[in-house]
Amino acid sequence: MDYQAELQGFLTSRRHRLTPGQAGLPPYPGIRRVPGLRREEVAQLAAISTDYYTRLERGKITGVSDEVLEAIARALQLGDVERDHLMSLARAIRPSPAARRPRKAKPRVRPQLQRVLDTFAAPAYIQNSRLDLVAANSTGWSLFPHAQEAGPGQFNHLRFLFLDPRARDFYRDWNMGTSNSVSLLRAAVAHDPDDEESMKLVGELSMKSDRFRSLWAAHDVLRFRHGAKKYHHPLVGDLDFDFESFEVSGEPDLLMVVYVIEPHSPTAEAMQLLANWTGTGQGNAVEHSRSDAGADPRAR
Repeated sequence: MDYQAELQGFLTSRRHRLTPGQAGLPPYPGIRRVPGLRREEVAQLAAISTDYYTRLERGKITGVSDEVLEAIARALQLGDVERDHLMSLARAIRPSPAARRPRKAKPRVRPQLQRVLDTFAAPAYIQNSRLDLVAANSTGWSLFPHAQEAGPGQFNHLRFLFLDPRARDFYRDWNMGTSNSVSLLRAAVAHDPDDEESMKLVGELSMKSDRFRSLWAAHDVLRFRHGAKKYHHPLVGDLDFDFESFEVSGEPDLLMVVYVIEPHSPTAEAMQLLANWTGTGQGNAVEHSRSDAGADPRAR
Protein backbone atom coordinates (compact mmCIF):
# COMPACT_ATOMS: atom_id res chain seq x y z
CA MET A 1 0.00 0.00 0.00
CA ASP A 2 1.19 3.51 -0.84
CA TYR A 3 1.20 5.07 2.63
CA GLN A 4 2.31 8.43 1.31
CA ALA A 5 -0.88 8.52 -0.76
CA GLU A 6 -2.79 7.34 2.31
CA LEU A 7 -1.42 10.22 4.36
CA GLN A 8 -2.21 12.72 1.60
CA GLY A 9 -5.77 11.45 1.28
CA PHE A 10 -6.33 11.44 5.03
CA LEU A 11 -5.03 14.96 5.66
CA THR A 12 -6.83 16.34 2.62
CA SER A 13 -10.13 14.79 3.68
CA ARG A 14 -9.78 16.14 7.24
CA ARG A 15 -8.84 19.59 5.90
CA HIS A 16 -11.82 19.70 3.55
CA ARG A 17 -14.33 18.89 6.28
CA LEU A 18 -13.30 21.78 8.55
CA THR A 19 -14.54 25.30 7.77
CA PRO A 20 -12.65 28.49 8.69
CA GLY A 21 -15.43 29.37 11.13
CA GLN A 22 -15.09 26.02 12.89
CA ALA A 23 -11.35 26.55 13.09
CA GLY A 24 -11.75 30.04 14.57
CA LEU A 25 -10.40 31.84 11.51
CA PRO A 26 -11.82 35.05 10.02
CA PRO A 27 -13.77 34.78 6.73
CA TYR A 28 -11.58 34.50 3.63
CA PRO A 29 -11.92 37.69 1.55
CA GLY A 30 -11.72 36.02 -1.87
CA ILE A 31 -13.53 33.16 -3.58
CA ARG A 32 -12.83 29.81 -1.93
CA ARG A 33 -12.01 27.02 -4.35
CA VAL A 34 -11.86 24.27 -1.72
CA PRO A 35 -14.73 23.07 0.51
CA GLY A 36 -12.82 23.46 3.77
CA LEU A 37 -9.55 24.88 5.00
CA ARG A 38 -6.79 25.91 2.63
CA ARG A 39 -3.30 24.51 3.16
CA GLU A 40 -2.00 27.88 4.27
CA GLU A 41 -4.74 28.08 6.90
CA VAL A 42 -3.79 24.69 8.34
CA ALA A 43 -0.16 25.81 8.36
CA GLN A 44 -1.13 29.00 10.17
CA LEU A 45 -3.06 27.07 12.81
CA ALA A 46 -0.18 24.62 13.28
CA ALA A 47 2.42 27.43 13.40
CA ILE A 48 4.47 26.05 10.49
CA SER A 49 5.19 27.32 6.99
CA THR A 50 2.81 26.63 4.12
CA ASP A 51 5.57 24.94 2.10
CA TYR A 52 6.39 22.69 5.05
CA TYR A 53 2.76 21.65 5.49
CA THR A 54 2.31 21.13 1.73
CA ARG A 55 5.28 18.75 1.62
CA LEU A 56 3.97 16.92 4.66
CA GLU A 57 0.47 16.56 3.17
CA ARG A 58 2.11 14.98 0.13
CA GLY A 59 3.66 12.34 2.34
CA LYS A 60 7.14 13.84 2.52
CA ILE A 61 7.63 13.51 6.26
CA THR A 62 11.32 12.73 6.60
CA GLY A 63 12.54 14.66 9.62
CA VAL A 64 9.04 15.70 10.73
CA SER A 65 8.79 15.48 14.52
CA ASP A 66 5.90 14.07 16.50
CA GLU A 67 5.42 17.56 17.94
CA VAL A 68 4.67 18.91 14.45
CA LEU A 69 2.26 16.06 13.80
CA GLU A 70 0.55 16.82 17.11
CA ALA A 71 0.23 20.47 16.09
CA ILE A 72 -1.38 19.44 12.80
CA ALA A 73 -3.73 17.10 14.63
CA ARG A 74 -4.83 20.00 16.84
CA ALA A 75 -5.18 22.34 13.85
CA LEU A 76 -7.43 19.85 12.06
CA GLN A 77 -9.34 19.10 15.28
CA LEU A 78 -8.70 15.38 14.98
CA GLY A 79 -10.37 13.03 17.44
CA ASP A 80 -8.28 10.58 19.43
CA VAL A 81 -8.77 7.75 16.92
CA GLU A 82 -7.90 10.06 14.01
CA ARG A 83 -4.81 11.33 15.81
CA ASP A 84 -3.64 7.76 16.42
CA HIS A 85 -4.28 7.03 12.75
CA LEU A 86 -2.12 10.00 11.70
CA MET A 87 0.71 8.72 13.88
CA SER A 88 0.30 5.19 12.50
CA LEU A 89 0.56 6.49 8.93
CA ALA A 90 3.69 8.44 9.84
CA ARG A 91 5.29 5.32 11.33
CA ALA A 92 4.37 3.31 8.24
CA ILE A 93 6.06 5.86 5.97
CA ARG A 94 9.22 6.36 8.01
CA PRO A 95 9.90 3.05 9.82
CA SER A 96 13.18 3.03 11.70
CA PRO A 97 15.19 -0.14 12.41
CA ALA A 98 14.57 0.35 16.13
CA ALA A 99 10.83 0.71 15.64
CA ARG A 100 10.46 -2.14 13.13
CA ARG A 101 8.45 -4.89 14.74
CA PRO A 102 9.36 -8.55 14.33
CA ARG A 103 6.99 -10.61 12.24
CA LYS A 104 4.26 -11.56 14.65
CA ALA A 105 2.86 -15.03 14.96
CA LYS A 106 -0.70 -15.71 13.94
CA PRO A 107 -3.01 -14.86 16.88
CA ARG A 108 -4.45 -17.91 18.58
CA VAL A 109 -7.48 -18.50 20.73
CA ARG A 110 -6.30 -20.30 23.83
CA PRO A 111 -8.60 -22.96 25.31
CA GLN A 112 -9.03 -20.70 28.33
CA LEU A 113 -10.43 -17.98 26.08
CA GLN A 114 -12.96 -20.37 24.63
CA ARG A 115 -14.04 -21.28 28.14
CA VAL A 116 -14.48 -17.58 28.91
CA LEU A 117 -16.72 -17.22 25.85
CA ASP A 118 -18.73 -20.26 26.95
CA THR A 119 -19.54 -18.68 30.33
CA PHE A 120 -21.73 -16.05 28.65
CA ALA A 121 -25.38 -16.82 28.03
CA ALA A 122 -25.61 -13.99 25.50
CA PRO A 123 -23.69 -14.08 22.19
CA ALA A 124 -19.94 -13.60 22.56
CA TYR A 125 -17.17 -14.00 20.02
CA ILE A 126 -13.55 -13.17 19.20
CA GLN A 127 -12.46 -11.48 16.00
CA ASN A 128 -9.18 -10.16 14.64
CA SER A 129 -8.41 -6.71 13.23
CA ARG A 130 -9.58 -7.80 9.75
CA LEU A 131 -12.94 -8.75 11.25
CA ASP A 132 -12.45 -12.49 10.79
CA LEU A 133 -14.64 -14.32 13.30
CA VAL A 134 -12.20 -16.77 14.84
CA ALA A 135 -14.13 -18.10 17.86
CA ALA A 136 -17.57 -17.83 19.47
CA ASN A 137 -19.78 -19.42 22.06
CA SER A 138 -22.68 -21.55 20.90
CA THR A 139 -25.14 -18.62 21.15
CA GLY A 140 -22.80 -16.52 19.06
CA TRP A 141 -22.66 -19.14 16.31
CA SER A 142 -26.44 -19.42 16.30
CA LEU A 143 -26.73 -15.64 15.98
CA PHE A 144 -24.52 -15.69 12.87
CA PRO A 145 -25.74 -18.68 10.83
CA HIS A 146 -23.69 -17.55 7.84
CA ALA A 147 -20.53 -17.70 9.96
CA GLN A 148 -21.55 -21.07 11.34
CA GLU A 149 -21.76 -22.37 7.78
CA ALA A 150 -18.19 -21.25 7.08
CA GLY A 151 -16.66 -22.32 10.40
CA PRO A 152 -14.11 -20.69 12.75
CA GLY A 153 -11.58 -18.49 10.99
CA GLN A 154 -13.33 -18.81 7.62
CA PHE A 155 -15.95 -16.07 7.99
CA ASN A 156 -15.08 -12.42 7.48
CA HIS A 157 -17.64 -9.76 8.39
CA LEU A 158 -16.42 -7.43 5.63
CA ARG A 159 -16.69 -10.00 2.86
CA PHE A 160 -20.16 -10.89 4.07
CA LEU A 161 -21.27 -7.25 4.28
CA PHE A 162 -20.07 -6.27 0.83
CA LEU A 163 -20.17 -9.46 -1.24
CA ASP A 164 -23.04 -11.58 0.10
CA PRO A 165 -26.54 -10.40 -0.91
CA ARG A 166 -27.97 -11.91 2.29
CA ALA A 167 -26.19 -9.23 4.32
CA ARG A 168 -28.69 -6.53 3.34
CA ASP A 169 -31.44 -8.55 5.01
CA PHE A 170 -29.39 -9.58 8.02
CA TYR A 171 -28.08 -6.10 8.94
CA ARG A 172 -31.02 -3.81 9.58
CA ASP A 173 -28.77 -0.79 9.10
CA TRP A 174 -26.57 -2.10 6.32
CA ASN A 175 -25.32 1.37 5.36
CA MET A 176 -24.02 2.07 8.84
CA GLY A 177 -22.60 -1.43 9.13
CA THR A 178 -20.60 -1.09 5.94
CA SER A 179 -19.39 2.40 6.85
CA ASN A 180 -18.24 1.38 10.33
CA SER A 181 -16.53 -1.79 9.14
CA VAL A 182 -14.47 0.04 6.51
CA SER A 183 -13.43 2.65 9.09
CA LEU A 184 -12.29 -0.14 11.40
CA LEU A 185 -10.32 -1.81 8.63
CA ARG A 186 -8.59 1.40 7.56
CA ALA A 187 -7.41 2.05 11.12
CA ALA A 188 -6.18 -1.55 11.40
CA VAL A 189 -4.26 -1.38 8.11
CA ALA A 190 -2.39 1.76 9.18
CA HIS A 191 -1.65 0.31 12.61
CA ASP A 192 -0.13 -2.88 11.15
CA PRO A 193 1.29 -2.12 7.68
CA ASP A 194 2.98 -5.55 7.55
CA ASP A 195 -0.29 -7.49 7.59
CA GLU A 196 -0.43 -8.95 4.08
CA GLU A 197 -3.85 -10.53 4.62
CA SER A 198 -5.37 -7.11 5.31
CA MET A 199 -3.81 -5.78 2.10
CA LYS A 200 -5.30 -8.67 0.16
CA LEU A 201 -8.70 -8.03 1.70
CA VAL A 202 -8.60 -4.33 0.73
CA GLY A 203 -7.63 -5.27 -2.81
CA GLU A 204 -10.35 -7.91 -3.13
CA LEU A 205 -13.12 -5.68 -1.84
CA SER A 206 -11.91 -2.72 -3.90
CA MET A 207 -12.21 -4.79 -7.07
CA LYS A 208 -15.58 -6.33 -6.27
CA SER A 209 -17.59 -3.61 -4.46
CA ASP A 210 -18.40 -0.06 -5.56
CA ARG A 211 -19.70 0.66 -2.08
CA PHE A 212 -16.40 -0.39 -0.53
CA ARG A 213 -14.38 1.77 -2.93
CA SER A 214 -16.54 4.79 -2.11
CA LEU A 215 -16.19 4.32 1.65
CA TRP A 216 -12.46 3.60 1.43
CA ALA A 217 -11.96 6.88 -0.42
CA ALA A 218 -13.52 8.79 2.51
CA HIS A 219 -10.49 7.99 4.77
CA ASP A 220 -12.64 7.69 7.90
CA VAL A 221 -11.29 5.70 10.85
CA LEU A 222 -12.96 4.09 13.84
CA ARG A 223 -12.03 2.07 16.91
CA PHE A 224 -14.15 -0.84 18.11
CA ARG A 225 -15.47 0.02 21.57
CA HIS A 226 -19.16 -0.35 22.45
CA GLY A 227 -22.53 0.40 20.93
CA ALA A 228 -25.67 -1.20 19.57
CA LYS A 229 -26.33 -3.91 16.99
CA LYS A 230 -29.54 -4.50 15.04
CA TYR A 231 -30.04 -7.70 13.07
CA HIS A 232 -32.81 -9.53 11.26
CA HIS A 233 -32.19 -13.21 11.93
CA PRO A 234 -33.56 -15.59 9.27
CA LEU A 235 -35.19 -17.77 11.97
CA VAL A 236 -36.41 -15.42 14.70
CA GLY A 237 -36.62 -11.97 13.10
CA ASP A 238 -35.47 -8.66 14.54
CA LEU A 239 -32.86 -8.64 17.31
CA ASP A 240 -31.46 -5.66 19.23
CA PHE A 241 -28.32 -5.82 21.36
CA ASP A 242 -25.90 -3.59 23.17
CA PHE A 243 -22.28 -4.72 23.02
CA GLU A 244 -18.98 -4.16 24.76
CA SER A 245 -15.56 -5.01 23.33
CA PHE A 246 -12.34 -5.98 25.12
CA GLU A 247 -8.78 -6.41 23.91
CA VAL A 248 -7.49 -9.94 24.52
CA SER A 249 -4.51 -9.93 26.88
CA GLY A 250 -1.37 -11.18 25.18
CA GLU A 251 -3.00 -11.16 21.74
CA PRO A 252 -3.29 -7.50 20.67
CA ASP A 253 -4.72 -8.43 17.28
CA LEU A 254 -7.72 -10.14 18.89
CA LEU A 255 -10.85 -8.51 20.29
CA MET A 256 -13.57 -10.12 22.40
CA VAL A 257 -17.08 -8.83 21.74
CA VAL A 258 -19.85 -9.57 24.25
CA TYR A 259 -23.51 -8.79 23.59
CA VAL A 260 -26.05 -7.76 26.22
CA ILE A 261 -29.67 -8.90 26.11
CA GLU A 262 -32.19 -6.63 27.78
CA PRO A 263 -34.29 -8.65 30.27
CA HIS A 264 -37.92 -9.35 29.27
CA SER A 265 -37.35 -7.82 25.83
CA PRO A 266 -38.52 -9.20 22.47
CA THR A 267 -34.87 -10.00 21.80
CA ALA A 268 -34.64 -12.09 24.97
CA GLU A 269 -37.71 -14.06 23.93
CA ALA A 270 -36.39 -14.45 20.39
CA MET A 271 -33.02 -15.71 21.64
CA GLN A 272 -34.79 -18.23 23.88
CA LEU A 273 -36.69 -19.44 20.84
CA LEU A 274 -33.50 -19.59 18.79
CA ALA A 275 -31.81 -21.64 21.51
CA ASN A 276 -34.72 -24.09 21.50
CA TRP A 277 -34.65 -24.42 17.71
CA THR A 278 -30.91 -24.75 17.28
CA GLY A 279 -30.16 -26.77 20.42
CA THR A 280 -27.31 -24.47 21.38
CA GLY A 281 -27.46 -25.38 25.05
CA GLN A 282 -28.02 -21.75 25.91
CA GLY A 283 -31.68 -22.06 26.67
CA ASN A 284 -31.15 -20.36 30.02
CA ALA A 285 -30.42 -17.00 28.36
CA VAL A 286 -33.82 -15.53 29.20
CA GLU A 287 -33.91 -17.02 32.67
CA HIS A 288 -30.42 -15.67 33.30
CA SER A 289 -31.54 -12.21 32.20
CA ARG A 290 -34.62 -12.36 34.38
CA SER A 291 -32.60 -13.31 37.46
CA ASP A 292 -30.51 -10.18 36.91
CA ALA A 293 -33.49 -7.92 36.20
CA GLY A 294 -32.63 -5.71 39.13
CA ALA A 295 -29.02 -5.21 38.08
CA ASP A 296 -27.33 -3.28 35.34
CA PRO A 297 -27.32 -5.66 32.36
CA ARG A 298 -23.88 -4.36 31.32
CA ALA A 299 -22.44 -5.83 34.52
CA ARG A 300 -23.04 -9.38 33.32
